[in-house]
Amino acid sequence: MEHTADIVIIGSGIGGSSLAYSLADTGRRIVILERGEHLRDTPEARDDIAIFQNGFYRSSEEWLATDGESFLPGNYYYVGGNSKFFGAVMYRYRQEDFNPRDHMGGRSPGWPISYAELEPWYERAEILFGVRGDARQDPTEPPRNRPYRYPPVPDEPAIATVRQRLLQAGIHPASLPLAIDIDAWLRRAKTGWDAFPNTGAGKIDAEVGPLTKALEHPNATLITGANVQRLVTDASGRRVMAAVFIKDGVELSIGADVFAVAAGAVQSAALLLRSSTSVYPNGLGNSSDQLGRNFMNHNTTAMLAIDPFRRNTAVYQKTLGFNDFYNKDPLGSFPLGNVQLLGHITGNILKANAPLLPRWLAGLVARNCYGWFLTSEDLPNPESRVTIRNGRIVMNWVRNNMGAHETLIRRTRAVMREAGFPVVLTRTFGRKTTSHQCGTARLGSDPNTSVVSPDCRSHDIANLYVTDASVLPTSAAVNPALTIAALALKAGAAIRAM
Repeated sequence: MEHTADIVIIGSGIGGSSLAYSLADTGRRIVILERGEHLRDTPEARDDIAIFQNGFYRSSEEWLATDGESFLPGNYYYVGGNSKFFGAVMYRYRQEDFNPRDHMGGRSPGWPISYAELEPWYERAEILFGVRGDARQDPTEPPRNRPYRYPPVPDEPAIATVRQRLLQAGIHPASLPLAIDIDAWLRRAKTGWDAFPNTGAGKIDAEVGPLTKALEHPNATLITGANVQRLVTDASGRRVMAAVFIKDGVELSIGADVFAVAAGAVQSAALLLRSSTSVYPNGLGNSSDQLGRNFMNHNTTAMLAIDPFRRNTAVYQKTLGFNDFYNKDPLGSFPLGNVQLLGHITGNILKANAPLLPRWLAGLVARNCYGWFLTSEDLPNPESRVTIRNGRIVMNWVRNNMGAHETLIRRTRAVMREAGFPVVLTRTFGRKTTSHQCGTARLGSDPNTSVVSPDCRSHDIANLYVTDASVLPTSAAVNPALTIAALALKAGAAIRAM
């Protein structure tokens, strides 16, 4: 073998980097294999035309839908993974999300661990990512041992006004929990950060936070441009011996005692499916036949609330959200979801999402609008899955619980009008939008119905872990980043104890 290590981690996103950080002080030789390269600072990094209209950072990799059409999934392959472009919102799942409960579109199965068991790891993840917030503002905030270490990112004057208007409309607006150093972000350029690449230290993403800390230890190494093709087992088929990867056009391999897959819910499932053996012909560690299944992706809608008489002067905007409809519809009985501000929408961003809109009109609308992001839970379904066909990733997302999402849209539209926004426009994202992807290697106590244990270790392969969004048993209705980090830190403690 060309390389050896004690622990190999595949992927440097939030799950992989958090795991590397949790193990870096053990002295064990840790190698992180990352498909992408470092994201460099260029003029395009804060250019809304380059990013949103020209797709400067978008990968050219295409996946197949089950209708046979290819599509661009919107994944990013850089050191730090998709977190380089994330909105930096790091919610805890709500306490209710860990329990089985009925939804309008079916039943959420709950988790094999409780919120209380994950709470200490949530706290450590918040410290690691420097999350700013105020738990006292949100009635749905779950119990916590300590308050946020840092105060929330301040509202800009225009957003402070929106907060007051929502309060008058009977809503409980709350500061978003954000992994942002706002001063560092704005020093680079006066823009929002939502979907903008982080080429400095403004966003505390996977690279800026845990990966940088991990690589301060001489026993931790990052290999970039390493596209892992498959995992190789011993003769029994029950222990991983090596990861085979391509770098600079050359096929290489690396051996280790422990392997952790953290390439993202779709790519991790695809890697394990490609690594099938005679013992596990349907995918490595897939005796349950759940690998690749139960893909979840959130039901999401962008909403523009327009006040024709008041200009939106915000620069970054994304500091506010509300969960009044998260656990229960006030006019019904089912959970609906989360509502949070998008980053400030410029005319160029609006034009990118509505190409037929004249540029002058896009600028006029953007001047007076506030963008909101509405999220509802997508329920696990074994037929919603990732498969491999002729070496290509095939996605079959069976969308569900849309009745709840449509109700969330109606309730939020009514709130916006009550708050003084007479014009409200919406756009619901389609089945080929793969953001917040999760669930393809579900975590569980029963090896017959899950892929990994509550410590994220494969039920079938003793030295294999999965530490990304693949393991989430449910999608909840908030951003999964903090939950991924907390689970990875928890898995790290289990590996340390080996």
